[in-house]
This record gives sequence, structure tokens and C-alpha cells, in this order.
Amino acid sequence: MARREAPVGLVHLALAVGGFAIGTTEFAAMSLEPDLARGLGVSAPMVGHLISAYALGVVIGAPTIAVLAARLSRRTLLIALMLVFAVGNGLSGLAPDYRWMFAFRFLAGLPHGAYFGIAALVAASLVPTEKRTMAVGRVLLGLTVATIVGVPVATWLGQVASWRWVFGIVALLALLTAALVAAFAPADEPDVAASPLRELTALARPQVWLTLATGAIGFGGLFAVYTYLASTLAEVTGVTGATIPLVLAAFGAGMTLGNLLVPRFADRALMPTAGALLVWMAVALALYPLAAGNVWTMTLDVFAIGFGGALGTVLQTRLMDVAGDAQGLAASLNHSAFNTANALGPWLGGMAISAGYGWTSTGYVGVALALSGLAIWAVSVAVDRPALVLRPAAATRGG
Repeated sequence: MARREAPVGLVHLALAVGGFAIGTTEFAAMSLEPDLARGLGVSAPMVGHLISAYALGVVIGAPTIAVLAARLSRRTLLIALMLVFAVGNGLSGLAPDYRWMFAFRFLAGLPHGAYFGIAALVAASLVPTEKRTMAVGRVLLGLTVATIVGVPVATWLGQVASWRWVFGIVALLALLTAALVAAFAPADEPDVAASPLRELTALARPQVWLTLATGAIGFGGLFAVYTYLASTLAEVTGVTGATIPLVLAAFGAGMTLGNLLVPRFADRALMPTAGALLVWMAVALALYPLAAGNVWTMTLDVFAIGFGGALGTVLQTRLMDVAGDAQGLAASLNHSAFNTANALGPWLGGMAISAGYGWTSTGYVGVALALSGLAIWAVSVAVDRPALVLRPAAATRGG
């Protein structure tokens, strides 16, 4: 008996649940820093190394899994990735000491980039070409909703019960995702022409590198501000501890609205939308030091910065256009690029703060990174232009 295809909306929802699980564990690890430090008997900076271990797992896992699993069907790969993610988080909740926790966080990070990359390809394959970015945005809504709902709930649970419960619940969400994908995702056949070598051809394409660099650098500004946002709110804006989560939620709300609205424009004009978002982020980040003195202006500006996070969805679709036959590797590398941004932005922001320029100097660091990303975007557009000029002429000759 033939397997009945599920509605597209259910497939997108199943994939988004995985994004919610990933977003919760990634961002909650930052908010649970004091609880983790106490529970594992280490300092706060050492907990920061656990966050870095997860990010390292993402950077290494995304391209490695995409290449080695080139001949697996996408549905099978998504299920396997969520099972590994469940194991990594389940073991994190049981970690007996810091060394084991470090290893388990690295393991949990390995499936992250490959999952989002393959999930984006599956989501886009179920809709017409002109709606691809909207489909990718629906998958990434799971990640953005996690910053509004998942992280605050995880933080509360860590405070009233234990941080171990947080990782345990994330493991259960991963198992739920695996079950939903098995139930609703289309049963695709492996690509017989696929191979690790074919996936590696993505690395020979200049436009792939330009797109990844746009994300790795241009997105760094967002992370430069977000990493130090809680401290800036406390030290500069002067809000109470109870207010900080509300402002952080405004950031998540901005990301969510961005992923709902921006794809509609991106599906009509992809690269212009990417350029407009980089300009938007540069302006919002430039206003950050000016807005920091008042909680209302700060909340509005943080919302605007979060809205610019829709750049990730746009660049995911751009990689589909420039990757050729190496779709899996290119799509997965997008999340390696964003984790590079997650390392670069906070590092440069921390240097500015340590140099005595103050907490709000991260906004100016962010402007520099957003404008650098815009410059790379401009190079990408310029490289595209000769091809666009030549295509009509080639078509004329062929006719």
C-alpha cells in the first residue's frame, strides 16, 4: 500500500519542532550559565567553554555530515540527526562532571547545522519555486519561537528544578521531531548520482563562499550586541533583573516577525532583500548606543535588530541558487557561517568593552560588521551581473 503524503503544513511544522528544540538548547545554555557553574562546580568562563564546544560541534558537524551522508535519503538523514541530537542532550542532562559535559555538548552540536540545512531543502522542495524562502522561514520559525518561549521556560525550570531537566526535555523534543518527520515527511529516494565528491564541488564555487562570508561577517553584528545585551540593560539602561527577559523576548519577537514577513519580499527579489536587511541592521545597530539610556527605546531597537535576523533565511535560499548539485553541503554550511558570526561578533564586542569604550560600543562594532557584510554582498552582486548580461545574448544566439 502506497504511503499517503501529508499536507505541506504538517511537514513544515514537524521540521519546525526540531528547530525549536535546537534553539532552546543553544540559547538556554547561555541563560543557564550561573546554574551550570554551580551544578558542575566550575567558573562562569568555563561554562562559556561549554557553549563554545557546542558551536565547535556545529561548525565541524555541518560540512562533515553533509558530505558523508550524501547518499542517504533526506528523510532518513533528518531522523538520524534528531536521534543523535536527542542522545547528545540526554547525556548532557546526565553528565557527572565538567569534562563529560564538554564532550556531550560537542556531540549535541554535531547535528545542528546539517539538520537545518537538510530541513530547509526538504521544506523548499514541497512548494513552488517562488515560495521557497517562505518555506525556509517556516522551518526557522521554530528557532525564533524558541527565543521567545523555549528559553524563558528553560531558564525558569533551571531555577526552580535543575538545569538537567532542561536538557532532558530538549532530548524528548528531539525524539518527538524524529517521530513527526517519520510520520509526515515525504519518503524520498536517495540520489543515485550523489557522492561525497559531488558535494565538495560546492567549495569550488565563488558565489557559495561569498554568500557564506556575507553571513559569517554581516551577521556578526547581531551577535556582538545580543551577547552583551543583558549586561548593557543592567549597567547602562538600569533595568531590574525581571525586565531583562522581557527585552530579550522583544529580540525574539523581532526575529519571528522578520521570518514571517521578509520571505515574501525575498521570493520576489532575493539579493535586493539581502542587501536591504544588511542596511537595516547597520542602521538599527548604529541607533543602539543612543537607545540604551531608556528601556522603551532600547526595547524598540532590540526588536529592530532581531528583525534583521531574517537575513539567515534569505541567505539559505541564496545558497540553493548558487550551489549547483552540491545542495546538502552548501545548505549545511550556512549554519557553520552563522556560528562563525556567533564567535566573531562577541569576540570583537568584548575587545571594545575591554578597551574601555563601554557596553554600548558593541553597537558600533555591529555597524562595522554589518557594513562589511554589505560590501561582500555588493561583490557577490557584481560577480552575478556579467552572467545576467550574457544570458539573454546566449539565448538569442541559440534561437
